Amino acid sequence: MLSILLLIPFAGALALVLWPGQLPPGRLRVIALVVLGLQLAWSLIVLARFDPSSSAMQLQEALPWVSGLGLEYRLGVDGLSMPLVLINGALTLVSAICTRDISQRPRLYFALLLVISGAVNGAFLAENLLLFFLFYELELIPLWALISIWGGANRAYAATKFLIFTAVSGMLILGAFLGLALATGTVDFSLTPVSSEQLAMGSQLLLLGALLIGFGIKVPLFPFHNWLPDAHTQASTPVSVLLAGVLLKLGTYGLLRFCLGLFPEAWAQLAPGLAIWAAVSVLFGSLAAIAQKDMKRMVAYSSVGHMGYILLAAAAATPVAILGAVFQMVSHGLISALLFLLVGIVYRKTGTRDLTVLHGLLNPERGLPFTGTLMILGVMASAGMPGMAGFISEFMVFRGSISAYPLATLLSMLGSGLTAVYFLLLVNRAFFGRLAITPATDPVAHGRLDVQLAPVAPRETIPATGLAMAVVAIGLLPAGLGRLSESTCTAIAQLPALVSALQLASGPLLGLQAGGLG
Repeated sequence: MLSILLLIPFAGALALVLWPGQLPPGRLRVIALVVLGLQLAWSLIVLARFDPSSSAMQLQEALPWVSGLGLEYRLGVDGLSMPLVLINGALTLVSAICTRDISQRPRLYFALLLVISGAVNGAFLAENLLLFFLFYELELIPLWALISIWGGANRAYAATKFLIFTAVSGMLILGAFLGLALATGTVDFSLTPVSSEQLAMGSQLLLLGALLIGFGIKVPLFPFHNWLPDAHTQASTPVSVLLAGVLLKLGTYGLLRFCLGLFPEAWAQLAPGLAIWAAVSVLFGSLAAIAQKDMKRMVAYSSVGHMGYILLAAAAATPVAILGAVFQMVSHGLISALLFLLVGIVYRKTGTRDLTVLHGLLNPERGLPFTGTLMILGVMASAGMPGMAGFISEFMVFRGSISAYPLATLLSMLGSGLTAVYFLLLVNRAFFGRLAITPATDPVAHGRLDVQLAPVAPRETIPATGLAMAVVAIGLLPAGLGRLSESTCTAIAQLPALVSALQLASGPLLGLQAGGLG
């Protein structure tokens, strides 16, 4: 069952590369859409076979590979990875749908898109540390190529920065995995929590620190975020959708699966500092977003803030908080993809993303009224308005973390309030007022005051409309996602080593109740 989720995109990429003759870009796009549609359909079949009441790995597959090195082909899915596999299938399909006018190397473009999707599936499903690392690294070069070949004017700089940061991330993660094997004297790279009886606390803290920095770069968390705004600004809209909606989740997934899951005792020792780190990252991302004039950079910095909520939830390590982290990964993937799609439409129709230049785009006759309506819905969801996915995600994170770390949680709640500030600035400046595209220098003499923007075709807004509907659906009916992940999240929060270490470190204030949503 699970290997097919890897086989479909990888075989599709190989078919695109080896297909004889010259195919027009439209035909290549159709082939990629068919392959990605099959991948999403198979993800739903896996979901149908998945038992949400069990916290154990399901549908497991195991084959020996390089046994002497501890590398085994082991796949499995649980309530933590299942939602992310679905998000990967859906958003990669959205990226292909909104890809148009690819005249430069279209065969390579769509092949790289499929390789990334297959690698992400492999990373989410891997039950072997080395196998996870192989898939984690496999998406690096394809994404670098997507930015450096099909990006903006400064794409080489942005792609190189992304490559350097992510390569350092991979080296730290691999070093931690190999260090764990060396310290324990085994070649067992399975997902087994390490206790103080196996490894001294000092060694655990050292290895956990390497993993935290490695995955912190990928998330990204402050101060390792520097590569993200440049990558988003120079990447095309479909690549930004894929990067924000899917690839950043490799970092947050790593925090929960490997940092917390492998080193629960050491995690409990660092948890108070991690909660403060999360609050700092949330506040920095929000304040940096307020200072942006480029719409795309503003959305990029918002990701830095919203990813900090997941670290806060992981630091608290209560069942409700960890379930909230899963909700936050899913909701951020949908909301950020929606916002980047809409910013892309604005840029195509106006030629700019500058908030000092754009005005009145919500004009019902000559502007972008439907795009503006979807943008308002997207920023409301990101700001945590009730009835949308962002609200239920943040509420669960804060509810599960407030008893453990009240100060860090309150600071993060302040960051949530700042989200409303910078997105209201975006909407007010770009979408309200008189329709105009006016440079700040001399708007009367050189500005375009009487603008007639090209209409937005329905096919351009269909992906964004679908994402908006998903954001509202999760906000109004969160129980489905909750049931899917609750058992696994409760099991993670109740790891015996984690519970005992947290109780010793902080006493009863942590409020580690058995059970999840209840």
